[in-house]
Amino acid sequence: MRSASARSATILSLCKGGKRGRRGQSELHITAVRSTPTPHRNRPIRPHTHSGLHFPRALSGDRHARGSRAMMAGRAHNHSNRLRRLIPRALFLVFAVHAVSFALYLLLQSHHPSPNPTQRTPVRDEARVPSSQKPWPHLPSFLPWVPGPTPPPHSCEAYFGNGFSRRVDVLPAGGGGWFRCHHSETLSSSICEGARVRLDPALITMSRGGELLEQVMGRAEEEELPKYEPGALQVEGAAAGRTTPLVDAGFLDAYVNTGGIAMHTMRALLESARVVPPGELHCSQWVEEPTLLVTRFEYANLFHTITDWYSAYVSSRVTNLPSRPNVLFVDGHCKAQLEQTWESLFSSVTYAKNFSGPVCFRHAILSPLGYETALFKGLSESFSCEGASAQSLREKPDYGKTSRLSEFGEMIVASFDLLQDDIMSTKKLNGLNVLFVRREDYLAHPRHSGKVESRLSNEPEVYDAIDKWAKGQKCKINVVNGLFAHMTMKEQLRAILEASVVIGAHGAGLTHLVSATPDTKVLEIISSMYRRPHFALISHWKALEYHAINLPGSYARITDVISELSNILKGLGC
Repeated sequence: MRSASARSATILSLCKGGKRGRRGQSELHITAVRSTPTPHRNRPIRPHTHSGLHFPRALSGDRHARGSRAMMAGRAHNHSNRLRRLIPRALFLVFAVHAVSFALYLLLQSHHPSPNPTQRTPVRDEARVPSSQKPWPHLPSFLPWVPGPTPPPHSCEAYFGNGFSRRVDVLPAGGGGWFRCHHSETLSSSICEGARVRLDPALITMSRGGELLEQVMGRAEEEELPKYEPGALQVEGAAAGRTTPLVDAGFLDAYVNTGGIAMHTMRALLESARVVPPGELHCSQWVEEPTLLVTRFEYANLFHTITDWYSAYVSSRVTNLPSRPNVLFVDGHCKAQLEQTWESLFSSVTYAKNFSGPVCFRHAILSPLGYETALFKGLSESFSCEGASAQSLREKPDYGKTSRLSEFGEMIVASFDLLQDDIMSTKKLNGLNVLFVRREDYLAHPRHSGKVESRLSNEPEVYDAIDKWAKGQKCKINVVNGLFAHMTMKEQLRAILEASVVIGAHGAGLTHLVSATPDTKVLEIISSMYRRPHFALISHWKALEYHAINLPGSYARITDVISELSNILKGLGC
């Protein structure tokens, strides 16, 4: 057996950290051999070679033995002292290495969640931060949405207001998430909402979205619309023992019917939805504030975008949100000019594919498609509804009248800080503004040529003739050239608000009438190829005075246009 001094010398060599071999073995044999005490006297003396030199293995004589023992005792004492100093340092070094390694592990885990979907990790409620959501503005035409009496089906208020009166609890609240839908018999549509909801972008097939238009020219529309795999949407259920579908086909047919829409993306999202047990909702990020999930189709067209805005606004009011929600685009469209208004109307806007992993929401609301709003359904369904002031409806409620479209128009105006400008009292001080809404070429979307189809073949001549005629009138008439494609949204809205008369050929730009003041007059020039009721209906639902010139083709006689405009202006005292 080796002496204590030999063992101490060997340990000291280990603490010094000798070189590591390729297989992880410490190459410490040289130091250990040099520390070996005198061998047994019957063992033959053998030289040990080191760096070409020979060292005797033993010394002869008692004197040499005593000297050797004294020397080794001194060395052992020194080794022991050094050992006492080095061991705490070595332990501290080991602790530091482990601490740094653990910190790096946690950091990497926070950025790269486990790809194993079966790994059970408890869901922690992160600390809530103060809400950064925008407050609702004060709207003169606002009437309460909830609570309130349920409007009769197919009444004016049921179309434009809170006709979503049937509440269906899909997943009752009780310790985990919940999910419910508010159904409108009148619109055959539902607004659905839930708590502890997860959306997984990896299970949605579509383009990324939010790109610059020039980068995606030629991209097919099918690439931009979402296709869902099972589990793309998940809701945590307190009583769920296993993963199950959130709704069945019978529920979808009753409450999220396609209604003739070829690709009903909200229905498809609910078909993909699954209920998962507590602890199985794996998220890379939590969104604390209420968020609207919106899928757009004709996102570059003002009329269809306003139907999407209206649907999102109604969804926010029906679910009684305390402030303006975030908006998540569950589509892959590129950026468009109208996105600026989304950002102004709501608290924030982002695209689903912007998230690198599954994202969870404390409160998510599924906004119906714009095709399911009264603004769109009114084009094909006949229902009795006329506009009225909110004040008159407060004094005498009438389900056959509505001020909801005026309320919504004020919401758009307020989002651009124009509601406080008191335009109503000042719009006539500098004369009467006649806004001519023009159609001009612009690049709208990846499949667009940049050329706008003319609805009025001699539009430049009509505009120039009106401008020249106005300059010869006794009262001051300002003809405004409404080139909306090259104006900011705030400039467009201000032009609408300041207009006493809005004139133009049938086109999406006239949808801005939802924001017009109650005293605005409308003159629409309609070619034979575009006899559609869009703007006559909006004017009627807003209680605006509406006039139309129906053309036999697309060419307008200038004298007819000026004659009709002159009669309108006479009614304004000019």
